[in-house]
Amino acid sequence: MNPLMNAEQAVLGAVLLDPEQLSHLEWLAPDHFYRPVHQALFAALRKLRGDGHPAVEGEGPVPLSWVTDAVAEADLHVRGLTASYAHLLVSACPRSAHAPVYGRMVLEGAIHRTVTEHAVRLHQEARTGALRGEVEGTLHYADVLGGVLADPARRWGTEPRPVAPAVILSAIPSAPAARVADDEAFLLAVLVERPGAVDEVVDWLRPGDFADPVRGQLYRCLGALHHRGEPIDRITLLWEVQRRGLLADGTLSQDRFAVLRDGVGADDAEWLGRQVIRSSLTRTAVASVRAVRALAEDEALGPGPLINHALHALGPLDEVRARWEAAHGRPASRAPSPSTSSPSGPPTARVHAALTRSAPRAAPSPPGRLSPGPASAAPRPPSRNHG
Repeated sequence: MNPLMNAEQAVLGAVLLDPEQLSHLEWLAPDHFYRPVHQALFAALRKLRGDGHPAVEGEGPVPLSWVTDAVAEADLHVRGLTASYAHLLVSACPRSAHAPVYGRMVLEGAIHRTVTEHAVRLHQEARTGALRGEVEGTLHYADVLGGVLADPARRWGTEPRPVAPAVILSAIPSAPAARVADDEAFLLAVLVERPGAVDEVVDWLRPGDFADPVRGQLYRCLGALHHRGEPIDRITLLWEVQRRGLLADGTLSQDRFAVLRDGVGADDAEWLGRQVIRSSLTRTAVASVRAVRALAEDEALGPGPLINHALHALGPLDEVRARWEAAHGRPASRAPSPSTSSPSGPPTARVHAALTRSAPRAAPSPPGRLSPGPASAAPRPPSRNHG
């Protein structure tokens, strides 16, 4: 028993019994039907109505020509349709007046099916693009999927808006490719070894863009040092790692940290950062589309929640995409040369504010040293980018 096939047969049977029901189904399109025979027959019925068929304009019993002409018109576009099947459709309709309800069932099935098809296409393009080293196709099909979600929402009569599902689907972790791991390791080495390199990526690269969570934590520590205007090298980075408890809780081992010493530290930070965020965009697209597919394949989920939950699942992809475009939408930014850079690094006011936020709440000031700020000042949360 297939409820969707029953609904498709019932809505067609209702229109064959009562052509006036087409006026209540303006929002239903032929491609919303699953079977090609049903698509062709519904398109033929709409065409006959548009051409002013006597069955539509006349009164009294519906003439047999309404059925035979519809079958003849549909037979021009599809094979296998017979007059006997059309009469079977008539018998499959319990009440012709229920055609709008049957139509909404057909539309609901079409929404699930269409979202699934485009999610699969985006998934395939994302994985293929990762092998080719490009994301343009992924971004294109992400736009297509967004449009696919907007059109059914309009037809269904709901306002499309991102809504988190009650149960958040966990992403399936995958091992990063060797090329991605190398790019991340080289980038961290460059950021540690070359003064000012963090300035080239800090505006658009985030810790979550790293496939390796441990490297993401190291980048977070580098971002915190940069935000506070403190010098960056292996020693200050190790100190920040210890302050955040990453050594004590086992997140980072001495061996993993020592890998930074093997980095050449003489590469283009901006180029490496773009490689990292490109990989992040692909992974995010795959994770988002897996969530959309799981939602679309849940037949118990109504079209409204499906559309809104799917839009929510695409939210992380939109966020990474915005930063990807920021990384490519302006001329390459280079760190100032040592001869022209300010000895104080970031602006003084920014450094002072950052140091005040990171100062202990009530630590006494050593003799002869300036107090970092009022003892009663509550520390503010660290930077939303890296804190």
